[in-house]
Amino acid sequence: MSARSRLCVALVTVLAAFTTGFAAPVAAAPAAARTSVPRTAVLDGDRLHLTKARLDKGDPQLRRAVRTLTARADTWLDQGPWTVVDKPRPAPGGDVHDYLSQAPYWWPSRTPTADNPWGCPYVQRDGQRNPEVDSGTDRQDVEKTFDSAYDLSLAWYYTGEKRYARKAGQVLRTWFLDPATRMNPTLDHAQFIPCKYDGRAIGIIDFSQSYTAVLDAIALLDTGAPGWSGKDRTGMARWNADFLGWLKDSDFGRQEGAAANNHGTFYDLLLAGLAYATGDRALARRTVLDARSKRIAPQIAADGSQPQELARTRSWHYSTFDLVAYTRLAAIGRHVGVDLWAYRGPDGQSLFKAVDYLLPAATGTVAWPHPELEFLRYAATDVVHAAADAGDARARTAVPALEAPPGGDLWALRPAAEQLDSITG
Repeated sequence: MSARSRLCVALVTVLAAFTTGFAAPVAAAPAAARTSVPRTAVLDGDRLHLTKARLDKGDPQLRRAVRTLTARADTWLDQGPWTVVDKPRPAPGGDVHDYLSQAPYWWPSRTPTADNPWGCPYVQRDGQRNPEVDSGTDRQDVEKTFDSAYDLSLAWYYTGEKRYARKAGQVLRTWFLDPATRMNPTLDHAQFIPCKYDGRAIGIIDFSQSYTAVLDAIALLDTGAPGWSGKDRTGMARWNADFLGWLKDSDFGRQEGAAANNHGTFYDLLLAGLAYATGDRALARRTVLDARSKRIAPQIAADGSQPQELARTRSWHYSTFDLVAYTRLAAIGRHVGVDLWAYRGPDGQSLFKAVDYLLPAATGTVAWPHPELEFLRYAATDVVHAAADAGDARARTAVPALEAPPGGDLWALRPAAEQLDSITG
């Protein structure tokens, strides 16, 4: 047992001594799950372990949060599993195992005809989602796969109820592992534009914005989930290693890594997360270190604003969106000895300033002064929580005034920022 694990066990023992008077736990979990610290990439495994110990002793606030979490998990039990092979037409190239999605903000400029069935050429309308992207591709199914695996794995970890783990395993095996239904570990046909591109580098964001939740779901299941086998663990490790290789070495990967806005930040998040999960701590550490001068310094202004995100028609959404990537990347940094929150750029740029820039609108004190097609105040809730946890006094003061997202605030159970106002459909 590592020194870190011994310390965690000791803290749990001390905590138990002071909490014997609480009510019975929501549901008894297997002993292996109670004593294993998950090796999560973004979530803090030690923190989850201590939270579970508090829950098992009956912490009333956590019990309420778990009821919210399990309500979400319950909705997934009779859905899916999903697969890339059931779309109505394969990706360009003809392999049904290739992931396919369509560029969301591109629209036909002409009425479709027999000679021009797509209505090409397509034109861009920033921030306006073309509804046709939600049919005929894998985009919505992959989001359901990611979200369900995360919710179900967390629900199992905190309750020990086998049905959640078994459903999470089924979802992951179907999308990633089973030969008949698995996805190839590439994104060559993400966010294609009809009659223009068979795929684009920026399509990597389909995965980079949320795949680290899958990495954490796997880590949770690896602590002893029923139905999650050694073969499953080995298979997912191999898939992730192959995906990491594609991300590092493909032309699309290199292009996305060079992006100077939220696409570049999310690329770093995915790269660091995959590197950490597959055992390449050096690459994970280097990616987080490089983000200081490569991302924060040029992308965040001295006042904390994010100029490239403010230029969008959905400036509030994209300002919070970019900070989801930064705060999750900072969480990975914690595992590899890098404090990204402590960095200050040459003009004083920092993640704390970027979050603080959002606080007046996040707390409802003033209106957001930039273009936004649909302002949703709760979009900032998770990133403010993250800054507060990292030591930002202003963010900590703002927490009571935050707006809870639909379905409730689950920060106490999964303290890692999510994009709460998803516009993926």
